[in-house]
Amino acid sequence: MMQTLQVGLAERSYPIHIGGGLLDQEGLLERAIPRKRVAIVSNTTVAPLYLGQLESTLKRIGVQSIAIVLPDGEKFKTTETLNLIYDGLLQARCERSTPLIALGGGVVGDMTGFAAASYLRGVPFIQIPTTLLAQVDSSVGGKTGINHPLGKNMIGAFYQPSVVLADTATLGTLPDKELSAGIAEVIKYGLIRDLPFLAWLEQNMEKLLARDKVALQYAIQRSCQNKAEVVGSDERESGERALLNLGHTFGHAIESGMGYGKWLHGEGVAAGTVMAADLSCRLGWISAQDAERVRNLFLRAKLPVVAPNLGAEKYLDLMGLDKKVEGGKIRFVLLKQLGQAVIYGDAPAELVRQTLDACVHE
Repeated sequence: MMQTLQVGLAERSYPIHIGGGLLDQEGLLERAIPRKRVAIVSNTTVAPLYLGQLESTLKRIGVQSIAIVLPDGEKFKTTETLNLIYDGLLQARCERSTPLIALGGGVVGDMTGFAAASYLRGVPFIQIPTTLLAQVDSSVGGKTGINHPLGKNMIGAFYQPSVVLADTATLGTLPDKELSAGIAEVIKYGLIRDLPFLAWLEQNMEKLLARDKVALQYAIQRSCQNKAEVVGSDERESGERALLNLGHTFGHAIESGMGYGKWLHGEGVAAGTVMAADLSCRLGWISAQDAERVRNLFLRAKLPVVAPNLGAEKYLDLMGLDKKVEGGKIRFVLLKQLGQAVIYGDAPAELVRQTLDACVHE
């Protein structure tokens, strides 16, 4: 059964369709394609699985497509790879009315969105996320971009898609490790703003790991609903939307410090959220039992709860490049209580160091 949510952004509002078999539904695509030509951006892992299926659906509605297949992996989220998209669009003489379809996970979605925002100063953009992490997080909200050697997602633009098609059937081919990485972002919504959902996750974690279709669709729908509400009220992260970065300040430092691709984004978020919970506990906001509850849920999701030992100074240096830094201060997203997150820029340096000491490998 397909479910449809709406991201409310006035004239730039768009639907999120969630369900199995959406890649075969001509009508969903036809409504989002203004002319009879599209460019599909995918990668070497996803293209062999789903590119032909999407091309067949487009052919049935009389839409011509060109395919641009990128190398797979976070380490390829670079200017050089972005240029491969531009090269393909220019060689095919794609026009302003030619939509770009992102068929893949978060890296493909972020890069395709940035290409759509900047090619000919803006072309239509459709998200077809094929990983759990992309379906519950990165495909919704219009954050696009690439990494820089000094920091993750530091170059990009806010650029909303015209539609998101989250085909849950694509999760059948997702490796277990990638499924767990997506669950990290699902847990985040419960921790920052949806305590009943957190309790549901504690009761249903094994069903999610077993890929129970009903449980997965519910988790995706509830996550997207939470994100759509936040994005609708704060599109450009001037306030509430920054709360969606729980665990990301520590997590991005792990990703860039280890070298992009060594840790999956969701793995960094998991360990980073455990660190954020530890710091929240040291500030006296949540109890040690609450911090342990957070840690146990990530453990049950088969995610790392101990961060790599990059050294405290390296962590502080990398976190100093975070997008939330303001006035030279690292601003953390922390937990006032489970289900309520806050942005906090006055964490004492000594407590941050204690968290770093407590939460990393020896």
